[in-house]
Amino acid sequence: MASQPLGNLVRLTPLQLDELPSHPALQQQSNSDAEPQQPQNISPDHPQNSLDHSHRSSPRGQRPSLIPFIQELLDQATVFVDDILPTTFHESGSKSSSPSSAKVKLLKREITSHDLSRIPWKTSKIPRAVSKDVQSSAETWVARRSRHANQIEEGTASFSEFDHGLRVEHSEHEREYTPDVFDSFKVLDWDTETVGVLFDKYSEVRMSILVVTAKTGETSFIIVQVPVSIESLSVAFYSNSRNLQEGDRAVKRKRPILGVYTSIERCYKLPDGQIDWIMATASDAKGWLPMWMQKIGVPGAVVKDVGLLMKWVSGRRASR
Repeated sequence: MASQPLGNLVRLTPLQLDELPSHPALQQQSNSDAEPQQPQNISPDHPQNSLDHSHRSSPRGQRPSLIPFIQELLDQATVFVDDILPTTFHESGSKSSSPSSAKVKLLKREITSHDLSRIPWKTSKIPRAVSKDVQSSAETWVARRSRHANQIEEGTASFSEFDHGLRVEHSEHEREYTPDVFDSFKVLDWDTETVGVLFDKYSEVRMSILVVTAKTGETSFIIVQVPVSIESLSVAFYSNSRNLQEGDRAVKRKRPILGVYTSIERCYKLPDGQIDWIMATASDAKGWLPMWMQKIGVPGAVVKDVGLLMKWVSGRRASR
């Protein structure tokens, strides 16, 4: 069976400000021709998303409507994890991630320049116009899959604990359970516009620059992170260097490396009651670290996150 085509939104190529749905803060921007991205979570080894002045956007010259934008982004992410990942990624062993009792299976795929050139960038439901250098680049994707007992006990977590830790306040909780992440700064969100909206297949949808979270059923949810170029956005903090003067701690006044990062997390309860947790990511940390070294380090970091979440969940139980 042929694999589903790749989408044009959940990519390493950052979205530009004029590719985003309307928002008061964006309307105040006199110049929407920007560079780096989403400052969701900042750390020396977990850099911001960024990016490139040359990647111009909306071929129709108008912003996408909010609800169709979110719907398409979630649809593309769901297809990627549910259909593309199982049929095109290759397994790369399994590892432990203490204190998690579940083994973590690693998977990898190189999305080539040929793959990217075949994406219908301009003719998708949410069109994008990108330069040829984007289509001639490549994306290295690393994924993990782990299955957990749906129990409130050491080494694992209940589905409600997974949901609270990963979907609810995603960026803030990620800051809490990831030692290298020292801040989580929300630039802007569309939460008031999504409350009560009836999406096809999704509920409790939330979107900020740019993390989208949603329930996909009573016992399943999805989280999508996409890089956005926000250097020219006045309400940004790290991407526009405002942190250098306004950071309230020395670590927040450091100049961050503006990398790019995209990820999809999918979590659901299986018929046998176990919890399946999948995460796929592609990134480029930029800075001095060459890509070949990044490719060595990313799989270990991806595996480590499973144990970090289990440790955080255990700590929250103890504090109650």
